[in-house]
Amino acid sequence: MDPAVADALAIDAGSDARERTVDITTVGRRSGEARRIETWFHRVDGAVYLSGTPGPRGWAANLEAEPGFTFHLKNGVTADLPAHATQIVDEAQRRLIFTALLDALAGVSDVSRNLDEWVAGSPLFAVDFD
Repeated sequence: MDPAVADALAIDAGSDARERTVDITTVGRRSGEARRIETWFHRVDGAVYLSGTPGPRGWAANLEAEPGFTFHLKNGVTADLPAHATQIVDEAQRRLIFTALLDALAGVSDVSRNLDEWVAGSPLFAVDFD
């Protein structure tokens, strides 16, 4: 992997919102067309994740139907990375990841820090780069 790309993916608890912001392009589950949106990514124990606040997300439904997508870096380095999403459904694993994720967001965002709400209602996908 290109060192600049690796650096852009190496966010930590001190990373700001700009460093966490990426675009993803998914395949629309009904339309079959490319859908590009802006979101944040997270890094927990060296792994990259996509998530969102509690509630349904179209991008998550798209990844459930078609896990192949493109991860677009755009801050500091520009790169379009082919990727694969794996939904995290195990409650214990979700709880561990969301605990770390919410701790990292404490200084970046004023999102709800109710762990139970996040575990029960937020999308969570591990990202593997092709």
